[in-house]
Amino acid sequence: MRKINEIFYSLQGEGAHTGTPAVFVRFSGCNLKCDFCDTLHESGIEMTDEAIIDEVCKYPCRMVILTGGEPGLWIDDALVDALHKAGKYVAIETNGTQVLPEAIDWVTCSPKEGTTLRIKHVDEVKVVYLGQDVSPYLLIEAKEHFLQPCSCQNTEEVIAYIKEHSQWRLSLQTHKLINID
Repeated sequence: MRKINEIFYSLQGEGAHTGTPAVFVRFSGCNLKCDFCDTLHESGIEMTDEAIIDEVCKYPCRMVILTGGEPGLWIDDALVDALHKAGKYVAIETNGTQVLPEAIDWVTCSPKEGTTLRIKHVDEVKVVYLGQDVSPYLLIEAKEHFLQPCSCQNTEEVIAYIKEHSQWRLSLQTHKLINID
């Protein structure tokens, strides 16, 4: 059983896959619980892998995004394999502090200050910018490095930072800007 906060169909609003139709499987609970997180960690229902797959397969897209909270607390090879057998492309949004199944197709890591990364592979780094020193995150080997304003509140500051540090790309929470889930 896995504790699921919600499963919904929308467009990916952030990072490299912005605009891509996806089913989001939002897990409850996190080992960090950042102030800006938009997940209600205490709410959710227990679901079997079969129930999760059944719900995911109701929607007409290939991409499934495991998010949270921290999905790394809940997922394993069995769930990822079941999603692949259902024909899904499996992406994850993680803080990177948990060991992940190796078969995940796309790993978005949103590292936090003071934590140790335990993941072996990262496709994109996405850092919520709050004015902190983000230069250590450029050392994480990844295809993309994104800085993201915090809930669309400090966009001008992030743009100015990126203009001075061109290794970064801007990630906006477009789902918030166009008012979709």
